[in-house]
Amino acid sequence: MRPNIDISHTLGGRVKDYAEANDLDLSEAYTEVLDAGLDALETQDQQ
Repeated sequence: MRPNIDISHTLGGRVKDYAEANDLDLSEAYTEVLDAGLDALETQDQQ
């Protein structure tokens, strides 16, 4: 399920491809992608 935010079809497709490649459901894939993105942003802020 896509979060209730404006995500381009291209980006949504990339998450869907990630989910399929890693044997995840779409919700799990979005969670992993968001967690990884937030971790990366927090790391940038600390530098």
